[in-house]
Amino acid sequence: MPESNESVLTLEPLIDAVRVGLEASGWSLSGLQKTTSHEFEGRWKGDSTRSAYLFFHREELDEPVSIDVYLDETSRGLTGNLALVVDLVDLGKVPSVPDLLSELGRLGAAHLPTAYRTPLSLRFRLADMETSAVDATAEVRFKLVIPKTALSAGPDAIEALAGTAVSAFERLLREDRLQSVMLDA
Repeated sequence: MPESNESVLTLEPLIDAVRVGLEASGWSLSGLQKTTSHEFEGRWKGDSTRSAYLFFHREELDEPVSIDVYLDETSRGLTGNLALVVDLVDLGKVPSVPDLLSELGRLGAAHLPTAYRTPLSLRFRLADMETSAVDATAEVRFKLVIPKTALSAGPDAIEALAGTAVSAFERLLREDRLQSVMLDA
């Protein structure tokens, strides 16, 4: 790993720094997947991308919750995000999708640090084409994008950012409004 005052320049030190930050906050690594892609045609012709997906859990949390991390190394540099992933009740148990999305957005805005980009995604899935829409499963992802300034500041900054994200995610999980729509809450 580079010295703490050096930029994170490649994928492996970034993986290590994120992992140290999350594990220091009590989350355990559940899985790690690395991929390398080479684009032969089209817009990214000749580019290579190395990506890593890290999955974390907490033994003492019974909720259907994980922290998923996506990290990417391209010729344009490093990028990544940390996401709190929460399984929600089936779509039929949600009064209104727009209201749910708005409420999740308000919750995220109340707890995630304002100095970072914090996208939110809400996903619905049908087990197959014959499944009724009311039985669609739902998942929300509260994301915190790793800023270039943290990557430039080095591993200590990435570790601190991971700790900040975990603190915000754990505050979100204590919210009654989120717990009311969590699967098996």
